[in-house]
Amino acid sequence: MSQETLSSLEDNLCYRFKDIALLRQALQHRSYVNEQRDLALKDNERLEFLGDAVLELVISHILMKQFPESAEGELTRMRATIVNESRLAAVAQRLNLGQYLLLGRGEALAHGEKKKSILADTLEAVIAAVYMDGGLEPVFEVIKRQFSELLSQVKEKLTEEDFKSQLQELVQARFKVVPHYEVVAERGPDHNKTFEVCLKIGEFLTTHGTGKSKKTAEQAAAQLALEKLKQEGK
Repeated sequence: MSQETLSSLEDNLCYRFKDIALLRQALQHRSYVNEQRDLALKDNERLEFLGDAVLELVISHILMKQFPESAEGELTRMRATIVNESRLAAVAQRLNLGQYLLLGRGEALAHGEKKKSILADTLEAVIAAVYMDGGLEPVFEVIKRQFSELLSQVKEKLTEEDFKSQLQELVQARFKVVPHYEVVAERGPDHNKTFEVCLKIGEFLTTHGTGKSKKTAEQAAAQLALEKLKQEGK
């Protein structure tokens, strides 16, 4: 991989490596290394191991500063909404990590550069490379910058995911059906809309929720459904 190619990734990260070999290693998937004759070549799995720990440390630190009143349990749930495979893969996609990945022939044919698990693991390896190259302060800034949107929305996402996931687990376990959400009304001008969502659980229960976004309306309907199910003892 050329220096010019790696420089464009450094631009995306807003970080310049002193030892560019660390970044190159972070992009080398096991399938690629296994096909090379160079026995000294290393894959990114050890970096991935370290990056996972560094990412959890930095996100935990930011959350404690951002939510000084939150208890340990809530902080743990907030961190889990950020540090998971889907979220990491989304950040990796924004960085275009897939185009820099070095994959073996079989993995490349299987479009491994698009797989969430590979993208998430590669992002963790890149984070470790930044940490090993520059230390805690630079990697803190890289993580804070790349996860800024998720960190600003974490409280709302936690609420949305809690009510909807709790309801889905309960309904699937008890009724063997999946909750169905449908937007039934939109009110107000485009810049200040209010959405109304109808939630149906088979023939058992119907609730409505409103909010400034479809997601918050769905969350409100799910919360009401959970309360009704608990009140009725179903």
